Amino acid sequence: MHPISDLAHREPMNPTKNSQNGSTDMHLMHEDLARAQMTARLGEAQQLRRGHHLAVARRMSRKAEQAAQQARLALARAL
Repeated sequence: MHPISDLAHREPMNPTKNSQNGSTDMHLMHEDLARAQMTARLGEAQQLRRGHHLAVARRMSRKAEQAAQQARLALARAL
């Protein structure tokens, strides 16, 4: 279940509850917020890694194409 959607399944905060329960509810809300932020940061990090790997793959592909072109030119010169 998504961390933010967990909030929808909790009891609504009641201002007439004693401060202990209100404090617990507030603590749980902070935990949910921290969990949602951590999930978002992990997703961003994974996206950055995918982008980096894609850039590296493109760079390697260009180098391979250049090497193949140089090999074709060297072969043409040898003939």
